[in-house]
Amino acid sequence: MAQGAPRRPPARRPRGSRVASRTRTRRIRALTGVAVLLMGLLGARAAFLGTVRADDLADRGRQAQRAEVDLLAQRGAILAADGTDLSTDQLAVDVTASPMVIVDPGGVAAQLGAALKRDPNEIANILAKGGGYAVIARSVPPAAADRARALGLPGIYFSDTYKRFLPGRFQASQVIGLTGDVHEGISGLEKQYDETLTGTPGRRVEVRDLFGRPIQVLSDREAIEGTDVRTTLDPAIQDFTEKTLAATREQYGAKSAMAIVMNPQDGAILAMATVPRFDPNDRRVINPELERNRPVVDTFEPGSTFKIVPMVAALEDGKVTPGTTFHIPGDKIVLYDGKFTLRDAHEHGPQTLTATQILEESSNIGISQISLKVGRERLEAWMKRFGFGASTGIDFPGEAAGYLPPGDKWFGTGIYTFPIGQGITTNLTQMARAYAAIANGGDLVTPHLVAGPQAAATRRIMSARTAAQVDRMLRKVVSEAGTGTLAEVEGYDVAGKTGTAEKIDPGTGLYNHLLYTSSFVGYAPADDPQLLVAVVVDEPTAGSYYGGDVAAPAFAEITEFALQRMRIRP
Repeated sequence: MAQGAPRRPPARRPRGSRVASRTRTRRIRALTGVAVLLMGLLGARAAFLGTVRADDLADRGRQAQRAEVDLLAQRGAILAADGTDLSTDQLAVDVTASPMVIVDPGGVAAQLGAALKRDPNEIANILAKGGGYAVIARSVPPAAADRARALGLPGIYFSDTYKRFLPGRFQASQVIGLTGDVHEGISGLEKQYDETLTGTPGRRVEVRDLFGRPIQVLSDREAIEGTDVRTTLDPAIQDFTEKTLAATREQYGAKSAMAIVMNPQDGAILAMATVPRFDPNDRRVINPELERNRPVVDTFEPGSTFKIVPMVAALEDGKVTPGTTFHIPGDKIVLYDGKFTLRDAHEHGPQTLTATQILEESSNIGISQISLKVGRERLEAWMKRFGFGASTGIDFPGEAAGYLPPGDKWFGTGIYTFPIGQGITTNLTQMARAYAAIANGGDLVTPHLVAGPQAAATRRIMSARTAAQVDRMLRKVVSEAGTGTLAEVEGYDVAGKTGTAEKIDPGTGLYNHLLYTSSFVGYAPADDPQLLVAVVVDEPTAGSYYGGDVAAPAFAEITEFALQRMRIRP
């Protein structure tokens, strides 16, 4: 400061400024206090959570990452009579995807297609639909799934499962049937015994990390395998029967063929076959028509194999004896003012035949004369007594009952056509059971594929005397004078009957003289029947169409093999 300059007093702050400063100071102190208080509370809370609530919070954390997993239950196997596998489970993998997280669907499809050996275009179409979940492929072999898993593709997932596998592929495939996407039985024995075959799934509760990986198992209940089902099928006889039918079908240019090999004493089925066959291990090329187990689910007009029914009725009702004679005016008779003609299969002049010879030569005119003696009401009753028009009780789903004309359909030509197996339908299982009643002395057995309480049911339908009389007639059919000479088996006495039936043309609704069903049903050894074989060839087009020419040789081959396989002596 310069000398002599007057001294100035310091400037005074405005009163308002001092008030504002004190207010800010108080706010800062208040905020600091609140912060200290909050920190104290947070510390106390942390201490509380870290001690008193530690277990509870840990449990909540586990619950947040808790996952429940079904443990697969292996399905029981279907076994042959000798214990070998006919159908069993194999480990497989289901491949799924989350399309919404896949950036390059085309590229992913190309890589997956190569690894899984599937069409990349099909996979690309699945992924193109978007969404959070899609099935790429089910029941993939583990080796193929491992190749796909090694690609490390985001959004592609793999889960272990089981797939049904038939070691014999085609063998008995229509009998065994199929399982569905969730491993349930949907046809055949798989469906019939689904409850038995299906196991009980297990349950696992586990904790997973943020990436879905299991880090702790909380509980574990093991899966329980399903129960095996043992059939009565003999794999060697089944295989031979299928091969014989296939050769017969090819030789005669037939549409299809089917057969049953059965024990006539108790109804146990040793083989049940249909050709053409299908491979259930390749689900991509299955034709639903080939899945049909035709001996049970299909019906046909039996033709002359049905003639045992009016014969049994006539003998049991006392209308004829095996030696009763009948005058046959010729190979045809014309009735109803020329509107209906009944013909025998072969040309002949007037002749006199016994009841035995009528069955031996399969005379339609002769059977019609016997049927007229029995009468409509008794014939209808005997058809029902044999079980035609109703289920046999076989342990297989979807059995076709067949068709028996009601009483009002018998007037007119019915009394002539129904007893010779035209105008009625039956399945092959019903026909085999009818012949088993002759073979075993008069009992109607229950055909079955699996032994059990249901297999024990039998019902007597005729006397042992009548059964023996028809048995002797059926032996003569397989003789030099009969229609079934090609059914002979060297060294064994055989009894049986041929059948040749015209088929109705689906297009016209009329019988077509070019379409036939050829059949033969018989049993051996005739003195002690232990095997019954029934063969049907549908629409043979090359060569003969008569049952004695087409079906009888197949019967002989199957019967001979089965007799040797089972070591049955003559």
